[in-house]
Amino acid sequence: MRDKTQANSAEPGDGLVRAGAIVFIIGAVATLVTVAPLFLGTTPFPTYMFVLSMLTGVGFLMAGAGVVRSAAAGRRRARAGQLSEG
Repeated sequence: MRDKTQANSAEPGDGLVRAGAIVFIIGAVATLVTVAPLFLGTTPFPTYMFVLSMLTGVGFLMAGAGVVRSAAAGRRRARAGQLSEG
């Protein structure tokens, strides 16, 4: 049986993975910017930069939730395929 999903169709968790990746990248850049003054010997950035660096973990969790959601949808599709065949 051939899979009828198209290559460019969005799976249930794809949007969450993309959003999580964007948030992760923003957090990673904020972390690099926050840590740079420690190595350069300049004045540290304000507290909000430390808060922005926490987005790294939030983005990672969002992307992980998207992967779990996508896997659950794949399992549901596989079960539905087994039920219709048997």
